[in-house]
Amino acid sequence: MYRWTLENGDERTDPWLLVYSPVPIVVIILVYLCVVWTGPRLMKHREPVDLKGVLLLYNFAMVCLSGYMFQKFVVLSRLSNYSLLCQPVDYSNSPLAMKMANACWWFFFSKVIELSDTVFFILRKKNNQLTFLHIFHHTTMIVNCWAGVKYVPGGQSFFIGLLNSFVHMIMYSYYGLAGLGPHMQKFLWWKRYLTTLQLVQFVVVTTHTTYNLFTECNFPDFMNVVVFGYCSTLIVLFSNFYYKNYLSEKEKRK
Repeated sequence: MYRWTLENGDERTDPWLLVYSPVPIVVIILVYLCVVWTGPRLMKHREPVDLKGVLLLYNFAMVCLSGYMFQKFVVLSRLSNYSLLCQPVDYSNSPLAMKMANACWWFFFSKVIELSDTVFFILRKKNNQLTFLHIFHHTTMIVNCWAGVKYVPGGQSFFIGLLNSFVHMIMYSYYGLAGLGPHMQKFLWWKRYLTTLQLVQFVVVTTHTTYNLFTECNFPDFMNVVVFGYCSTLIVLFSNFYYKNYLSEKEKRK
């Protein structure tokens, strides 16, 4: 199984950072989980770390990176005449195909960078943010995006990157404003709609993937199945989050 994992990837992306073998990704996830477990315990008797300046810079950088990826996915898909309904992966070494593969790599690598979100929560003693949804989403996104850039860097994969990059531009803008302090809360009334946007994203991707499962399209069905199962799980988890944080609280106030 390990040999198959190594030998059946895209030869174009195999030499790129963290792509060839799943071992570095497994190590990163294990270290991440250790930090999640030990971090709050180490911070228990310490004061929260003031990261206002760091968070401002980090969130601004993530907005820029998300915007860069969104622009790449839009422009390259249009230049390559991509179909939204069925788009096989172009495994050639043409300039457009390589640029699309590179955009997919950046999307994958952005998920590694986003593990910093959890570290910042721990340092600021925002342990209420370390939910199962948060940890599950961060760890599994890395695995799925690694598989994408390893085996299908392009084609239908671009659609997930395009939608997610757009959502993350808005999400990190929200985080950036929230990190400025309590005085910004009056401008953050739209948090509920951010969660709604995330849910819409998962529903759209699930619908898109379902369509491809039942039509003739030269894109690996195993990837469509993985995406369908994963996004269905996220719909359940985010719907539960939405209910607990917005609908349930609203009912309590009545």
